[in-house]
Amino acid sequence: MEIEEEIKSLRYKIDALDDEILSLLNRRAMLVTQMGRIKLSNNLRVYDPRREEEIINRLRINHCGPFPERAIFHVFHEIISACRSLARKIDVTYLGPPGTHTHLACLEYFGSSIEAFPKDSIEEVFEAVKRGETHYGVVPIENSTEGMVNRTLDMFIEYEVRIWGEILVKISHDLLSRNGNSEEIERIYSHPQVFGQCQKWLRKNHPHTPLIETASTAKAAQMALQEPMAAAIASPLAGRLYGLKTVVPKIEDAIHNYTRFFILGQQSQERTGKDKTSILFSIPHVPGSLYTVLKVFSEKGINLTKIESRPIKERPWEYIFFIDFEGHAQEPVIDQALSDIRGRVLSIKILGSYPKES
Repeated sequence: MEIEEEIKSLRYKIDALDDEILSLLNRRAMLVTQMGRIKLSNNLRVYDPRREEEIINRLRINHCGPFPERAIFHVFHEIISACRSLARKIDVTYLGPPGTHTHLACLEYFGSSIEAFPKDSIEEVFEAVKRGETHYGVVPIENSTEGMVNRTLDMFIEYEVRIWGEILVKISHDLLSRNGNSEEIERIYSHPQVFGQCQKWLRKNHPHTPLIETASTAKAAQMALQEPMAAAIASPLAGRLYGLKTVVPKIEDAIHNYTRFFILGQQSQERTGKDKTSILFSIPHVPGSLYTVLKVFSEKGINLTKIESRPIKERPWEYIFFIDFEGHAQEPVIDQALSDIRGRVLSIKILGSYPKES
């Protein structure tokens, strides 16, 4: 009886604290709503990711336990997202359908209190951002094991949109089915890149099972939902959204499997001191032309983090180059480097400066 009374007393105290937390959340929401009205009436940007990062970093610094430190980000990220939505709803397009890793990146970057609209292709995401149909778009740019997403690079050549931010998402693939029984699986659906990321596991555990390619992992989950003898390799999020059971979790071959996603917008972000810049440029088809461009970065001590080439469709055997480097276009040394490069290239396009993923 003493134990039951003690538990009852502790529950009463927890309930009282939950009520207090709820009251504080409502007070916070009212203040954010008030600030949102002021910003909107003065044509100021309601969404300020730099301020949101400052809030969470301050809380992490002031944290003294025992609440898990790693949970601070997730809890306050959702609190901030929910309060932000009261001031202004953010519209985001992403490469769908719902349940893809791009959908997951969308939620991890903005929080769940947004209006998220799936698109059938990367081109449609770019188009929606260009036309101003949505505030932001989310597209994959590269995977740590499978390399660059060339379609995204091609869209930067064709569309006038900016890179607003980036996010790295750890990629985890589950084998999913309607009944969760591995012995009843006669075929497996997934995206071709995912089959590549799980090929060792598949060879060992399903060497004779037909692998059927789909446009996305979410589409694979939809197919598995319709067919009792089929399975899908997709994200845990897709499993929850489509009501599938996990046959085997985490079947990806590489433990450290990440995909980098770009957040698209119509403007670049202001300097934060921890930034990256992305550009596209084309060069004369003569010896040493690429070296003369890269030399500028070396001489000015600018660290390149990515270089990739894509063929120019209208000019066979000529290429356009995509480069990421550390720093913001507003920094004097970066501004001077870009000025120097302009005299050595046929064309240059600054895709955006944005905070580095920490």
